[in-house]
Amino acid sequence: MTKTKRLRALLADDDIIVSPGVYDGYSVRLVEQMGFKTACTTGAGLANSRLGVPDVGIMGLTDNVDACRMMARSVDIPLMADADTGYGNAVTVFHTTRYFEDAGIAGINIEDQLSPKRCGHMAGKDVIDEREMARKIEAACEARRDDDFVVLARTDAIAVEGLEGAIRRAQLYAAAGADLIFADAVKTEDQIKRLVDALPVPLSVNMGFGVRSRPTTPLIPIKRLNELGVKRVTLPRMLPAAAIMAMRQALTVFREAMEAGEAADRPDLLVGIDDIWGLMGQPDVMAMEQRYGDLDAVEAKYAARLRDAS
Repeated sequence: MTKTKRLRALLADDDIIVSPGVYDGYSVRLVEQMGFKTACTTGAGLANSRLGVPDVGIMGLTDNVDACRMMARSVDIPLMADADTGYGNAVTVFHTTRYFEDAGIAGINIEDQLSPKRCGHMAGKDVIDEREMARKIEAACEARRDDDFVVLARTDAIAVEGLEGAIRRAQLYAAAGADLIFADAVKTEDQIKRLVDALPVPLSVNMGFGVRSRPTTPLIPIKRLNELGVKRVTLPRMLPAAAIMAMRQALTVFREAMEAGEAADRPDLLVGIDDIWGLMGQPDVMAMEQRYGDLDAVEAKYAARLRDAS
Protein backbone atom coordinates (compact mmCIF):
# COMPACT_ATOMS: atom_id res chain seq x y z
CA MET A 1 0.00 0.00 0.00
CA THR A 2 1.34 3.44 -0.91
CA LYS A 3 1.83 6.08 1.77
CA THR A 4 -1.02 8.12 0.32
CA LYS A 5 -3.37 5.14 0.50
CA ARG A 6 -2.27 4.52 4.09
CA LEU A 7 -3.06 8.10 4.98
CA ARG A 8 -6.47 7.82 3.31
CA ALA A 9 -7.10 4.62 5.28
CA LEU A 10 -6.27 6.44 8.51
CA LEU A 11 -8.70 9.22 7.58
CA ALA A 12 -11.40 6.65 6.89
CA ASP A 13 -10.79 4.80 10.16
CA ASP A 14 -12.87 5.48 13.27
CA ASP A 15 -9.82 6.37 15.39
CA ILE A 16 -8.49 9.91 15.66
CA ILE A 17 -5.13 10.58 13.97
CA VAL A 18 -2.35 12.00 16.15
CA SER A 19 0.39 13.57 14.04
CA PRO A 20 3.50 14.96 15.81
CA GLY A 21 5.37 17.75 14.06
CA VAL A 22 8.80 16.83 12.69
CA TYR A 23 11.63 18.90 11.29
CA ASP A 24 14.64 16.61 10.67
CA GLY A 25 15.77 12.99 10.36
CA TYR A 26 16.01 12.47 14.10
CA SER A 27 12.50 13.67 14.84
CA VAL A 28 10.72 11.88 11.98
CA ARG A 29 12.45 8.56 12.71
CA LEU A 30 11.70 8.90 16.42
CA VAL A 31 8.00 9.50 15.73
CA GLU A 32 7.90 6.32 13.66
CA GLN A 33 9.91 4.37 16.25
CA MET A 34 7.50 5.44 19.00
CA GLY A 35 4.58 3.92 17.13
CA PHE A 36 2.81 6.92 15.64
CA LYS A 37 1.12 6.08 12.35
CA THR A 38 1.77 9.41 10.64
CA ALA A 39 3.66 12.66 11.07
CA CYS A 40 3.50 16.21 9.76
CA THR A 41 6.23 18.73 9.12
CA THR A 42 6.30 21.87 11.19
CA GLY A 43 6.88 24.89 8.97
CA ALA A 44 8.09 26.92 11.91
CA GLY A 45 10.40 24.11 13.02
CA LEU A 46 11.90 23.84 9.54
CA ALA A 47 12.41 27.60 9.16
CA ASN A 48 13.92 27.81 12.66
CA SER A 49 16.20 24.77 12.43
CA ARG A 50 17.12 24.78 8.74
CA LEU A 51 17.60 28.51 8.18
CA GLY A 52 17.88 29.88 11.72
CA VAL A 53 15.10 32.43 11.12
CA PRO A 54 11.59 33.04 12.50
CA ASP A 55 8.52 31.63 10.74
CA VAL A 56 7.69 34.81 8.81
CA GLY A 57 7.72 33.59 5.22
CA ILE A 58 11.49 33.60 4.65
CA MET A 59 11.82 29.90 3.91
CA GLY A 60 11.09 29.26 0.23
CA LEU A 61 9.60 26.41 -1.76
CA THR A 62 12.80 24.56 -2.63
CA ASP A 63 14.16 24.75 0.95
CA ASN A 64 10.89 23.28 2.18
CA VAL A 65 10.60 20.55 -0.47
CA ASP A 66 14.23 19.47 -0.12
CA ALA A 67 13.85 19.04 3.63
CA CYS A 68 10.56 17.18 3.22
CA ARG A 69 12.01 14.82 0.60
CA MET A 70 14.79 13.73 2.94
CA MET A 71 12.37 13.13 5.81
CA ALA A 72 9.81 11.28 3.68
CA ARG A 73 12.40 8.85 2.34
CA SER A 74 13.66 8.14 5.87
CA VAL A 75 10.47 6.50 7.16
CA ASP A 76 7.67 4.19 6.09
CA ILE A 77 4.83 6.18 7.70
CA PRO A 78 3.01 8.81 5.60
CA LEU A 79 4.21 12.38 6.06
CA MET A 80 2.13 15.50 5.44
CA ALA A 81 3.90 18.78 4.71
CA ASP A 82 3.23 22.39 5.56
CA ALA A 83 3.25 24.16 2.18
CA ASP A 84 2.58 27.58 3.75
CA THR A 85 0.57 29.79 1.35
CA GLY A 86 1.54 27.73 -1.71
CA TYR A 87 4.19 30.34 -2.55
CA GLY A 88 2.06 32.52 -4.81
CA ASN A 89 -1.21 32.35 -6.71
CA ALA A 90 -3.28 29.37 -7.87
CA VAL A 91 -0.90 28.62 -10.74
CA THR A 92 2.03 28.55 -8.31
CA VAL A 93 0.04 26.26 -5.99
CA PHE A 94 -0.48 23.87 -8.91
CA HIS A 95 3.28 23.46 -9.33
CA THR A 96 3.93 23.52 -5.58
CA THR A 97 1.59 20.55 -5.15
CA ARG A 98 3.48 18.55 -7.75
CA TYR A 99 6.83 19.37 -6.16
CA PHE A 100 5.68 17.96 -2.82
CA GLU A 101 3.98 14.97 -4.41
CA ASP A 102 7.14 14.14 -6.35
CA ALA A 103 9.10 14.38 -3.07
CA GLY A 104 7.14 11.47 -1.59
CA ILE A 105 4.86 13.53 0.62
CA ALA A 106 1.38 12.09 1.28
CA GLY A 107 -0.42 15.44 1.51
CA ILE A 108 0.01 19.18 2.05
CA ASN A 109 -1.46 22.05 4.05
CA ILE A 110 -2.18 25.30 2.22
CA GLU A 111 -3.18 28.36 4.23
CA ASP A 112 -5.15 31.50 3.38
CA GLN A 113 -2.75 33.98 4.93
CA LEU A 114 -1.52 37.02 3.06
CA SER A 115 2.06 36.56 1.86
CA PRO A 116 4.58 36.83 3.43
CA LYS A 117 2.90 34.58 5.97
CA ARG A 118 3.80 34.28 9.63
CA CYS A 119 3.38 31.76 12.41
CA GLY A 120 -0.34 31.49 13.10
CA HIS A 121 0.08 32.65 16.68
CA MET A 122 1.99 35.82 15.86
CA ALA A 123 0.29 39.20 15.82
CA GLY A 124 -0.28 41.03 12.55
CA LYS A 125 -1.37 38.21 10.26
CA ASP A 126 -4.01 38.80 7.59
CA VAL A 127 -5.94 36.65 5.12
CA ILE A 128 -6.45 36.77 1.37
CA ASP A 129 -9.78 36.95 -0.44
CA GLU A 130 -11.58 33.68 0.26
CA ARG A 131 -12.37 33.27 -3.46
CA GLU A 132 -8.67 33.38 -4.28
CA MET A 133 -8.00 30.73 -1.65
CA ALA A 134 -10.76 28.53 -3.08
CA ARG A 135 -9.02 28.71 -6.46
CA LYS A 136 -5.75 27.68 -4.79
CA ILE A 137 -7.42 24.61 -3.31
CA GLU A 138 -8.97 23.80 -6.68
CA ALA A 139 -5.55 24.08 -8.34
CA ALA A 140 -3.94 21.81 -5.75
CA CYS A 141 -6.62 19.16 -6.25
CA GLU A 142 -6.27 19.29 -10.02
CA ALA A 143 -2.46 19.18 -9.83
CA ARG A 144 -2.18 15.93 -7.90
CA ARG A 145 -1.49 12.90 -10.06
CA ASP A 146 -2.40 10.54 -7.25
CA ASP A 147 -6.05 10.93 -6.22
CA ASP A 148 -5.13 9.72 -2.70
CA PHE A 149 -2.79 12.69 -2.17
CA VAL A 150 -4.44 14.73 0.60
CA VAL A 151 -5.11 18.46 0.28
CA LEU A 152 -5.74 20.25 3.58
CA ALA A 153 -7.04 23.82 3.60
CA ARG A 154 -6.02 25.93 6.57
CA THR A 155 -7.79 29.15 7.47
CA ASP A 156 -6.34 31.77 9.80
CA ALA A 157 -9.58 33.76 9.70
CA ILE A 158 -10.59 33.28 13.35
CA ALA A 159 -8.09 35.94 14.44
CA VAL A 160 -9.20 38.31 11.66
CA GLU A 161 -12.88 37.65 10.91
CA GLY A 162 -14.00 35.63 13.92
CA LEU A 163 -15.37 32.10 14.08
CA GLU A 164 -18.27 32.78 11.69
CA GLY A 165 -15.86 34.07 9.06
CA ALA A 166 -13.66 31.00 9.52
CA ILE A 167 -16.65 28.67 9.15
CA ARG A 168 -17.79 30.43 5.98
CA ARG A 169 -14.31 30.15 4.50
CA ALA A 170 -13.91 26.52 5.57
CA GLN A 171 -17.18 25.57 3.88
CA LEU A 172 -16.06 27.26 0.66
CA TYR A 173 -12.68 25.53 0.75
CA ALA A 174 -14.37 22.16 1.27
CA ALA A 175 -16.62 22.88 -1.72
CA ALA A 176 -13.48 23.65 -3.75
CA GLY A 177 -12.20 20.14 -3.03
CA ALA A 178 -10.27 20.23 0.27
CA ASP A 179 -10.08 16.81 1.94
CA LEU A 180 -9.44 18.26 5.39
CA ILE A 181 -9.95 21.62 7.08
CA PHE A 182 -7.72 23.19 9.71
CA ALA A 183 -8.95 26.35 11.44
CA ASP A 184 -5.95 27.81 13.23
CA ALA A 185 -6.10 29.26 16.75
CA VAL A 186 -9.36 27.70 17.94
CA LYS A 187 -9.70 28.48 21.65
CA THR A 188 -12.58 26.43 23.07
CA GLU A 189 -14.34 23.09 22.78
CA ASP A 190 -17.44 24.96 21.66
CA GLN A 191 -15.60 26.47 18.68
CA ILE A 192 -14.25 23.05 17.74
CA LYS A 193 -17.70 21.47 17.93
CA ARG A 194 -19.25 24.24 15.83
CA LEU A 195 -16.63 23.70 13.15
CA VAL A 196 -17.12 19.93 13.16
CA ASP A 197 -20.90 20.31 12.83
CA ALA A 198 -20.63 22.91 10.05
CA LEU A 199 -18.20 21.05 7.78
CA PRO A 200 -18.82 18.33 5.18
CA VAL A 201 -15.19 17.14 5.51
CA PRO A 202 -13.09 16.14 8.56
CA LEU A 203 -11.55 18.72 10.89
CA SER A 204 -7.89 18.88 11.92
CA VAL A 205 -6.85 20.86 15.00
CA ASN A 206 -3.52 22.09 16.30
CA MET A 207 -2.57 21.22 19.87
CA GLY A 208 0.38 23.60 19.97
CA PHE A 209 2.98 22.22 22.37
CA GLY A 210 0.75 19.25 23.21
CA VAL A 211 2.05 18.90 26.76
CA ARG A 212 1.87 22.52 27.89
CA SER A 213 -1.03 24.98 27.93
CA ARG A 214 -0.85 28.35 26.21
CA PRO A 215 -3.43 31.08 25.63
CA THR A 216 -3.70 30.66 21.87
CA THR A 217 -4.77 27.01 21.74
CA PRO A 218 -6.60 24.79 24.25
CA LEU A 219 -4.96 21.79 25.90
CA ILE A 220 -7.65 19.15 25.42
CA PRO A 221 -7.19 15.37 25.91
CA ILE A 222 -7.07 13.39 22.69
CA LYS A 223 -9.98 11.26 23.90
CA ARG A 224 -12.13 14.37 24.31
CA LEU A 225 -11.19 15.69 20.86
CA ASN A 226 -12.25 12.35 19.42
CA GLU A 227 -15.60 12.68 21.22
CA LEU A 228 -16.02 16.15 19.70
CA GLY A 229 -15.61 14.68 16.22
CA VAL A 230 -12.09 15.88 15.43
CA LYS A 231 -10.38 13.61 12.91
CA ARG A 232 -6.74 14.72 13.17
CA VAL A 233 -4.60 16.39 15.83
CA THR A 234 -1.20 17.90 15.02
CA LEU A 235 1.50 18.72 17.57
CA PRO A 236 3.85 20.96 15.57
CA ARG A 237 5.77 22.64 18.38
CA MET A 238 6.24 19.78 20.83
CA LEU A 239 9.38 18.12 19.48
CA PRO A 240 11.32 21.31 18.58
CA ALA A 241 10.53 22.75 22.02
CA ALA A 242 11.53 19.52 23.77
CA ALA A 243 14.79 19.35 21.80
CA ILE A 244 15.69 22.94 22.68
CA MET A 245 14.97 22.28 26.35
CA ALA A 246 17.14 19.14 26.37
CA MET A 247 20.04 20.77 24.48
CA ARG A 248 19.98 23.79 26.77
CA GLN A 249 20.06 21.57 29.85
CA ALA A 250 22.97 19.48 28.56
CA LEU A 251 24.98 22.57 27.57
CA THR A 252 24.33 24.18 30.96
CA VAL A 253 25.54 21.09 32.84
CA PHE A 254 28.62 20.81 30.62
CA ARG A 255 29.51 24.49 30.95
CA GLU A 256 29.16 24.46 34.74
CA ALA A 257 31.39 21.38 34.99
CA MET A 258 33.95 22.91 32.61
CA GLU A 259 34.12 26.12 34.66
CA ALA A 260 34.55 24.09 37.83
CA GLY A 261 37.37 22.08 36.27
CA GLU A 262 35.38 18.88 36.49
CA ALA A 263 34.06 16.23 34.12
CA ALA A 264 30.31 16.02 33.68
CA ASP A 265 29.25 12.37 33.57
CA ARG A 266 25.48 12.67 33.14
CA PRO A 267 24.11 9.70 31.19
CA ASP A 268 20.62 10.71 32.35
CA LEU A 269 20.78 13.68 29.96
CA LEU A 270 21.87 11.86 26.83
CA VAL A 271 21.08 8.75 24.82
CA GLY A 272 23.98 6.44 23.96
CA ILE A 273 25.67 6.05 20.61
CA ASP A 274 23.93 2.69 20.14
CA ASP A 275 20.59 4.45 20.54
CA ILE A 276 21.52 6.93 17.82
CA TRP A 277 22.77 4.21 15.49
CA GLY A 278 19.64 2.15 16.09
CA LEU A 279 17.37 5.10 15.40
CA MET A 280 19.13 5.95 12.16
CA GLY A 281 19.30 2.36 10.84
CA GLN A 282 23.04 1.76 11.29
CA PRO A 283 22.59 -1.98 12.09
CA ASP A 284 20.81 -2.45 8.75
CA VAL A 285 23.68 -0.74 6.91
CA MET A 286 26.24 -2.96 8.65
CA ALA A 287 24.24 -6.08 7.71
CA MET A 288 24.16 -4.93 4.08
CA GLU A 289 27.91 -4.27 4.13
CA GLN A 290 28.51 -7.80 5.36
CA ARG A 291 26.17 -9.27 2.76
CA TYR A 292 27.55 -7.41 -0.23
CA GLY A 293 31.12 -7.58 1.04
CA ASP A 294 31.30 -11.38 0.77
CA LEU A 295 33.17 -11.58 -2.54
CA ASP A 296 33.95 -15.30 -2.18
CA ALA A 297 30.26 -16.13 -2.56
CA VAL A 298 29.78 -14.23 -5.82
CA GLU A 299 30.56 -17.01 -8.31
CA ALA A 300 28.60 -19.63 -6.35
CA LYS A 301 25.59 -17.30 -6.06
CA TYR A 302 25.46 -16.64 -9.79
CA ALA A 303 26.64 -20.08 -10.97
CA ALA A 304 23.37 -20.93 -12.70
CA ARG A 305 23.28 -17.61 -14.54
CA LEU A 306 26.88 -18.04 -15.63
CA ARG A 307 26.08 -21.53 -16.99
CA ASP A 308 23.06 -20.23 -18.88
CA ALA A 309 25.11 -17.38 -20.35
CA SER A 310 27.75 -19.76 -21.63
